[in-house]
Amino acid sequence: MKLSLKYSILILSFIFSLQQVIAQEVESPKVGLVLSGGGAKGFAHIGTLKVIDSLGIKVDYVAGTSMGAVIGSLYASGYSGRQLDSLFKTIDFDVLLNDKFSRNSKSLSERNNSERYAISLPFRKFKLSLPSGLSRGQNVYNLLYKLMLPVKDVSNFENLPIPFFCMATNIETGESVIMDKGNLAEAVSASSALPTLFQPVEINNKIYIDGGVTNNYPIEELKAKGMNIIIGVDVQDDLKDRKSLESAPDILLQINNFRTIEVMQDKQKLTDIYIKPDITNFTVISFDQGSEIVKNGEAAATKELDALKKLKASQNNFSLKPKLKITDTITVRKVKVTGNERYTRSYIIGKLKLKGDDKISYSQLNKGVNNLVATNNFDTFRYRLIKTDIEDTYDLDAKIRESKTNTFVKLGVHYDGLYKSAALVNFTQKRLFSKNDIASLDLIFGDNIRYDFDYFIDKGFYLSIGLKSRYNQYDTPVNANLVLQPDDPLLGNLNKVDVELQDQTNQIFFQTLLAKAFSVNAGFEHKRLKITTENLNNNNTEDDFTFENTDYYSLFGGLKIDTYDNRYFPNNGIWISGNLHWYLGADGFNTNFASFSIAKADIGYAFSPSDKFSINLETSGGFQLGDRSTNFLNFAFGGYGQNFINNFDSFYGYDYVSIVGNSFVKADVTLDYELFKKQHIILSGNFANISNNIFDDGEWFTEPDYTGFALGYSIETFLGPIEAKYTWSPEIKESYWFFNVGFWF
Repeated sequence: MKLSLKYSILILSFIFSLQQVIAQEVESPKVGLVLSGGGAKGFAHIGTLKVIDSLGIKVDYVAGTSMGAVIGSLYASGYSGRQLDSLFKTIDFDVLLNDKFSRNSKSLSERNNSERYAISLPFRKFKLSLPSGLSRGQNVYNLLYKLMLPVKDVSNFENLPIPFFCMATNIETGESVIMDKGNLAEAVSASSALPTLFQPVEINNKIYIDGGVTNNYPIEELKAKGMNIIIGVDVQDDLKDRKSLESAPDILLQINNFRTIEVMQDKQKLTDIYIKPDITNFTVISFDQGSEIVKNGEAAATKELDALKKLKASQNNFSLKPKLKITDTITVRKVKVTGNERYTRSYIIGKLKLKGDDKISYSQLNKGVNNLVATNNFDTFRYRLIKTDIEDTYDLDAKIRESKTNTFVKLGVHYDGLYKSAALVNFTQKRLFSKNDIASLDLIFGDNIRYDFDYFIDKGFYLSIGLKSRYNQYDTPVNANLVLQPDDPLLGNLNKVDVELQDQTNQIFFQTLLAKAFSVNAGFEHKRLKITTENLNNNNTEDDFTFENTDYYSLFGGLKIDTYDNRYFPNNGIWISGNLHWYLGADGFNTNFASFSIAKADIGYAFSPSDKFSINLETSGGFQLGDRSTNFLNFAFGGYGQNFINNFDSFYGYDYVSIVGNSFVKADVTLDYELFKKQHIILSGNFANISNNIFDDGEWFTEPDYTGFALGYSIETFLGPIEAKYTWSPEIKESYWFFNVGFWF
């Protein structure tokens, strides 16, 4: 009897305690968190989340739009506010938002395109058009999918560690759409596809853009999920006064904000804890001020500290987010690709560098995706990793959308001291005759009219074939030894001759890749070279004096290795270029032609002792074999530039085409300090022996006969580098300024 009474008391105590717990759980409010859109201003959400986490507040549901969807989805996936703060500090938003891919992810031909043209426009049905967005959003998707790897198998967003949804806008209907199922990274990409900045995102044959266009603060939808208390973080702009409305974009933004701000008056009333960070001095693209914006988010949340503490007091369970770990190494068992029509599966797999059962890091997978997208043959590449029955082994399910645009018009501008001012119009046609070919024509207008035509059938590691035709011309004073023979009596009276040089070069060649950045080619070349001057006309006629007017025929071969991370300002990588021309015949002005060969090699190595400081070391050499009666194809140095013709090259401290010879050795040292982002202080030195036959008598190994130094300032812009360089040579005690604007072409 006593035993039964004892057990009865224990049972009653247990039931009473259980009722208390149940009662407390019932009384605990359901807390929803809504995060508005606002571009870079959305960094303030992170500051608010840090305060919420520090108080141990349990969030039961997260809703967001645009940047609020990005931050909110990651928070719902398990990241803490502090962890998000650390993650976003490591991101280069210039690369992320502009779909920039590393130079090494591009083919050699694509590198040329990205380093030559300032603007590229689709050309359809004989009309120019603008792209639907400046960025395809591929880098954003890659980053989101990587960060969401721990929840990649969740297709219903209610099953995330914290239930979540975001808003997007159907661009065809104007409908505001709740995204709460599917591929989380893809849904968030759609919600944050800011018009004009990002291309629309296609999901299940529907096209979506930024949810902020129709619903930038989805509080009603969040309340409908059964939330009792709403914490809202609003990073939308307020209306500006007349003093702040000084430009057309400011006025258009103000007009767009009329509706949003009017709607927010009602939405703010529905928000229990309304947090409004100070974002007055920031814009949607102020990503370089992220740390300051995060602090403003913390400050705004701290102002609501009493309300947040009161909310915490009504919750019974302390909620502390553990640090989320990201899986870095995975095994990809097989790859499924859908959506490809023009490009074969083998082409796509080759770019991805996946053969099956590949154990790779996620960064390697990301690099493979970038290799594919950097071809510009695809608008999107969306993929999912599907778990198999083997631990850490996945199948990659990829959906690809090929670019429908085959024709482009590309534009560029340039100025330098040799070619003077120039405007470039390019016409590019992909898949002109076959799936793997590309035709490109540059028309260059300005002080020196030029053209450059290329046709290339790209077979990658197999044998490719190319055709090239280039016409180049300019007027400049040149060293007289370049145009006169050593025994010419005029040479004694002349150091320089003002000449007009015209060069047309036509090539047919075969090429193969031994590695992604290692090409070997060989072919046949026809060169028509004409050099004239008005200075030596003693016949009192209008005809110019002609030094050269000859067609040359040669066989050539070459190799190139290029792993520089930046063509103009390399921080790391190597550059090796070598070529050999065997001139077999000539027709025209040069009646005393005899066969000869010219060989040249360049080697460069760049490395960075620190984040802002890099060193580039280069060495080069060349020589001529056989007949030496032809001077016009000799090596010539002076000035500053790139993309020279024939065997001309730069040399600091001397004017253009000042030093000539049929053989040379040269060394260059360049120190580059990035004072501000994309702004460089350059200190360079070059040293050389350049003359005739320096390898015959050992002169190439003696103290340099020519030296020069340069101090410059360079700025990277969308037009290309803008540069000013002061150069000086101790031998001639003279200095020169060289200026450059835009990409070299």
